[in-house]
Amino acid sequence: MTDLEYNPHKDLDLPDRKRRLVFRAWHRGIKELDLIFGNFIEANIDDFNDQDCHWFESIFEEQDHEILEWITKGENVPAKFQGDMMNRLQKLDFMTLRAR
Repeated sequence: MTDLEYNPHKDLDLPDRKRRLVFRAWHRGIKELDLIFGNFIEANIDDFNDQDCHWFESIFEEQDHEILEWITKGENVPAKFQGDMMNRLQKLDFMTLRAR
């Protein structure tokens, strides 16, 4: 396992974890992250593996305003969240995101 050690969902099977991720993505607490995570996860969930699910489960435990800064400004991203998934989130065209 990577340094993303937190994993309260390890006993769920992959389809259940994916369903939970979709729900949590649309219910963040701040609308900006609902739009970012909700749209991104819905568009990509079919391709997610256990590691991808774990990455999102871990980042969902962080503070919303910090996550929003990491994604929109690309600043102060903790090492454990740097990489392909964060890069993909940072490249989103925020003007095309749709509300649910």
